[in-house]
Amino acid sequence: MKIVVQRVKRASVTVDGNVTGSINHGLLLLIGIHEADSKEEIDWCCRKISKLRIFEDDEGKMNRSVQDVAGGILAVSQFTLYGNTRKGTRPSFIEAAKPDVAEPLYDYMVERLKKITNLNIQEGKFGAMMDVELLNDGPVTIIVEK
Repeated sequence: MKIVVQRVKRASVTVDGNVTGSINHGLLLLIGIHEADSKEEIDWCCRKISKLRIFEDDEGKMNRSVQDVAGGILAVSQFTLYGNTRKGTRPSFIEAAKPDVAEPLYDYMVERLKKITNLNIQEGKFGAMMDVELLNDGPVTIIVEK
């Protein structure tokens, strides 16, 4: 599993002209699911992300989690995170989980985040062409892999 975590001032996802999810202050998660991933990897990533201390405290140090600041989380599926560019100029996505495996795991991740954080969890639409808008805060971008 590979997740790009971006601290944002705001973020939204639009599909076919309709906003499917939006948050203010919080985290945008770009989620890549590997063909070998299971609920175990997702549980680990959800715990890690929910406690990841990348928000500033009163002294300006990254010492607070998204839960500590009562932020939101916007989850967006992105199989292209597993694009392999070692050979040639066209990425290979062979390591990315196929949709029939990835979609239930993505849905599971969204539900786990809702359950363990009690935060505003929003999402894109799995498999759709999405327009993702964000205002990166910092910028702060972290890659979480399991």
